[in-house]
Amino acid sequence: MAVPPGSSRLHYRTRSETRRRIPGISESELSDVSAPPVHRVRIDIDESLLDPDALKVVRRLVRFGFEAYLVGGGVRDLLLGCRPKDFDVATAARPEQVRRLFRNSHIIGRRFRLVHVVFGVGKVIEVATFRRCPETEDTRAETEAMLIRSDNAYGQAHEDALRRDLTINALLYDVQKHEVLDFVGGMPDIHQRVIRTIGDPRTRFLEDPVRMLRAIKFSARLNLGMVPELYDAMVLVRETLTVVAKPRLLEEILKLLRSGASHRAFWLLWETGLLHVFLPEVAVLLDDASENVDGCERFWRMLTQVDHRTAQRGAPFDDMTLLTILLLEPIVEALEGQRDRLSAAMEVARPIFQRLAVPRRMADGVCRVAADLYAPRPRKSKRIAKTELYKAALDVHAIAQASRESEP
Repeated sequence: MAVPPGSSRLHYRTRSETRRRIPGISESELSDVSAPPVHRVRIDIDESLLDPDALKVVRRLVRFGFEAYLVGGGVRDLLLGCRPKDFDVATAARPEQVRRLFRNSHIIGRRFRLVHVVFGVGKVIEVATFRRCPETEDTRAETEAMLIRSDNAYGQAHEDALRRDLTINALLYDVQKHEVLDFVGGMPDIHQRVIRTIGDPRTRFLEDPVRMLRAIKFSARLNLGMVPELYDAMVLVRETLTVVAKPRLLEEILKLLRSGASHRAFWLLWETGLLHVFLPEVAVLLDDASENVDGCERFWRMLTQVDHRTAQRGAPFDDMTLLTILLLEPIVEALEGQRDRLSAAMEVARPIFQRLAVPRRMADGVCRVAADLYAPRPRKSKRIAKTELYKAALDVHAIAQASRESEP
């Protein structure tokens, strides 16, 4: 076969040429499942934007006869004109098969096993086997019964796409053919810059309520709109967030604060009523904007400063700083006229910490920094400078000061 000048021979090998034998893997183990009809879109992507190690992983899997694609956020960000931070790989190969192909890899996970292929120091390409949604008979109509308890059944490429939450996150990129495989209508949503669930949004949110927070995160971070049916479903089933595991809920809240778009994210949380479910103390403050104009405006200005400084730094603030900023207004409001400011701060914040399972060390730090920030006697703040809370206190003070300076 003739090879165009400057092209790699690898791209032009036939299936029979690339189907090599792997020690310890029988011919019957090799994936040979053809995908159903799919909308394929040829995309000319600058390969300099693709991770060379992720490409190595995909091409090696394909060379040995396995279906494999780049998937997830990396593909989505490329199509939206953003530079991806990382790339994941999805394949028909089982974890044991991937492990045999890459000596620099190891299998992780118990409920569903993934393979981490390690390149250099600290760099990992995550490889997942195609999965499918739970069987219909495994779910019921009741809210709690609809929660996905297990999705660790292996499947095919189209089943793996259909089990994902949003259409824009379910696109697969074929690095050999330079094509995007779209099983769910994600490309039109990319072009229209909207967020849409795969299937009925109410059902998808009942299966996993955290999907509501993820939808808000992507809408805020990528500046995408929400289709009306998704927004309405979010408002309708928002109370289901109460069944989410507390540590997982806390982590999703911190992701919103780290995103660089926390102002827009928390505005959407407040507007949809989701904030009232897991942080009613903050939501009430924002609801009473006419009675507490200063506190409400200060809250939004501080989130704006967090986003601005995150962009400047190129990295988010530490979690203690972010949680202090989020809870600062309700805590400070309760400190007025209190002699023992630390005890008062802990008293008002305790229900929040219990609701979100905030680690004790972080909870203690949030209260100490918040209680000391607006202390009547400046000399008190010097005590915190001698502790491990110094950096968080310094960051919170700088953000608070900048928000005051930005007042109209």
